[in-house]
Amino acid sequence: MTEKYEVIVVGGGTAGLSAALVLGRARRRTLVVDAGEPRNAPAAHMHGYLSRDGMPPAEFLAVGREEIARYGVGLRRGRVVDAVRDTHGEFEVTLAEGPVLHARRLVVATGLKDELPTVPGVAERFGDDVLHCPYCHGWEVRDQAFGVLASTPMSVHQALMVSQWSKDVTLFLHTVAEDEIATEDLRRLAAAGVMVVPGEVAELVVDDDRLTGVRLADGTAHDRSVLFVAPRPVPQIGLFERLGAELNETPFGTYPVVDERGQTTVPGLWAAGNAGGFAEQVVNAASRGYRAGAAINGELLMTDLDAIARV
Repeated sequence: MTEKYEVIVVGGGTAGLSAALVLGRARRRTLVVDAGEPRNAPAAHMHGYLSRDGMPPAEFLAVGREEIARYGVGLRRGRVVDAVRDTHGEFEVTLAEGPVLHARRLVVATGLKDELPTVPGVAERFGDDVLHCPYCHGWEVRDQAFGVLASTPMSVHQALMVSQWSKDVTLFLHTVAEDEIATEDLRRLAAAGVMVVPGEVAELVVDDDRLTGVRLADGTAHDRSVLFVAPRPVPQIGLFERLGAELNETPFGTYPVVDERGQTTVPGLWAAGNAGGFAEQVVNAASRGYRAGAAINGELLMTDLDAIARV
């Protein structure tokens, strides 16, 4: 028989667990389906979350799973491969392992994947001394020799931002031509003391399991101990596409159109965390999940009361 829930949350990261916590405390029969692929898995610690600064992401999520269990929220390891909306406006959710689950409301918190530049050494050291977010890791590497690997002209912004944490910053243009950088940006780079180095990057130089430099295709090497990169975000929007949600193309990927609470253009379908936008840090994802959970509970309550009132 089909298992029936009031709410199914797809994704057991910060946003999904936050939504589930609110729904569990509201006494809603809720299930979290988690494929176990959090975006911040490569990071040893997370930062910027008040009272949890420096906590390992895996430990943070483990605590979250314990908390939702206290309120009767179910957790199932698995991958959702399909979802359809039935004639009653509710959802049939199919797992890769075969079971079909039923939910009155569906929260998709599947996040996104970071597609890294294909430079030898970048993927291997990502989350260690190859980083992407100065707010997440800038303090820990402050005052070291920074490199920034340009992937688009927008990488200038990243180089300017990281100069807040170090005055020794080199922007490696890599595949970006010098004439692609606006004159105003060149002035800003000079004002920040950022050195601009043209030429394609061939590889990272690693010695004794630590980054020591960046080598260009012409063989020249530059001593660096930290490299910032800008991964290409790949949103996990498959369920939104299957359910017919309106999508919006942005410079950082395609995301569902949502209101301030996270509801998509499909009634009953919600997005939370990086599933609904690129720039959601852990603390923001928790807030988005909380907001979605509270809004869903209120909507279900009013729907049920209206149905009773019509009888």
